[in-house]
Amino acid sequence: MSYSYCVQDYRRLRVWQQSKALTVEVYAITSRFPPHERFGLAAQMRRAAVSLTSNIAEGCGRDTPRELSRFTSIAAGSAHELESQMYNALALGMVDEDSASRTIDAVGEIKAMLFAYRASVDRNG
Repeated sequence: MSYSYCVQDYRRLRVWQQSKALTVEVYAITSRFPPHERFGLAAQMRRAAVSLTSNIAEGCGRDTPRELSRFTSIAAGSAHELESQMYNALALGMVDEDSASRTIDAVGEIKAMLFAYRASVDRNG
């Protein structure tokens, strides 16, 4: 029996649920960016947000704890990327301070959950 079979359905993982909600929020925020940013920072932020949920799901579909751990690490990298991009959007005046702060806080929570989840996988795998 593979480890991924023993793990909860990824859709039940709180970290996946919060990542999905963050993705929706990032899409809403970036929809207000200037049109010339459609293929620039907005697209990068959307890809990073989508990568969070995608990598969590893909890791849960893999056969070994090591692979799940690796994909969780990739998701954490995407979270860091999104956080950095939000700071750039704030500095460029594309997002207001309140929206940026809420998003950065949400990313921080997700990063903490990803690190805890990865540690659990590594410890119990």
